[in-house]
Amino acid sequence: MSDELNVVRELNEAAENNMIVCENLVKIYKTHDIEVVALQGLDLTVARGELMAIIGNSGSGKSTLLNMLGGLDKPSAGSLTVDGKNLLKFTDHDMISYKRDTVGFVWQNNARNLIPYLSAVENIELPMIISSRRKKRARALELLEQVGLSNRKNSKLAQLSGGEQQRIAIAIALANSPKLLLADEPTGAVDTKTAAHILELFRKLNRETGITIVIVTHDRMISKHVDRVVAIRDGRTSSEFLIRSDYAKRIGEIDSLSRSEDNETHDEYAVMDKTGRLQIPRDYLDTLGLTGKNKVRVELEDGRIVLTPPKLDEEQHETPDA
Repeated sequence: MSDELNVVRELNEAAENNMIVCENLVKIYKTHDIEVVALQGLDLTVARGELMAIIGNSGSGKSTLLNMLGGLDKPSAGSLTVDGKNLLKFTDHDMISYKRDTVGFVWQNNARNLIPYLSAVENIELPMIISSRRKKRARALELLEQVGLSNRKNSKLAQLSGGEQQRIAIAIALANSPKLLLADEPTGAVDTKTAAHILELFRKLNRETGITIVIVTHDRMISKHVDRVVAIRDGRTSSEFLIRSDYAKRIGEIDSLSRSEDNETHDEYAVMDKTGRLQIPRDYLDTLGLTGKNKVRVELEDGRIVLTPPKLDEEQHETPDA
């Protein structure tokens, strides 16, 4: 009985400390006789109040994961918990409440964020009208102040720049005070300088309100603006970049837009699952000549695990010269 109580206690502690817990997530899309595996046993934990990013190439599975976190799709297998709630057990009513109250979504395409014939303040009020929230105008004006657009409250979509539209979209996503904010390529349609200011706004909101923010992007330079970056490859988490220095020491980089490499500000770690499997970065494999091979030599050397190419006689038998 004590072991069972310990397990329950550990689960409760994990729910209190973590906003997102994904375990062995699998997603398979079926079209006629074709099956496409988008996620292949993905594991991910995001702490409450964390500002982090998920990066990956097209087809890596990052957008599939974001849709699951947003309640827009369901896993084929595995476990997905957000804010202590198991999304796989949600009824339709539970999912509606979740998408309305727990999670906010910022899309890359502003046409999905904003209604063009409404003013900025009216767009922000709309989610609150749907949820029957009181004092909608006061809340909308407060959010406009937070995103720095109080002077644009009566502007329509066509009167706003791309960066201003995205700021309004962020305010809309925050209208119902969600605990989790998801952003899908939020800087994909703006220039580099505007992108830096939008990412800085995410950090400001994270620090001031404590909201958990997950940004999905293909741009590795986002590491300059977040505390942790998780890289996804082939449907699994392959590596993580954890911040090294205090962000306050690097604020000047945002204005100068210096394009320093990830390893100047972050340490990179390969992610190992519970069975001991991990993905080696592709450039490492290329350097060792291991790309395309199905085996490597694994040795324990001075407290380190060392991977080396197989010896020629281990890979294939040599044929004597004629």
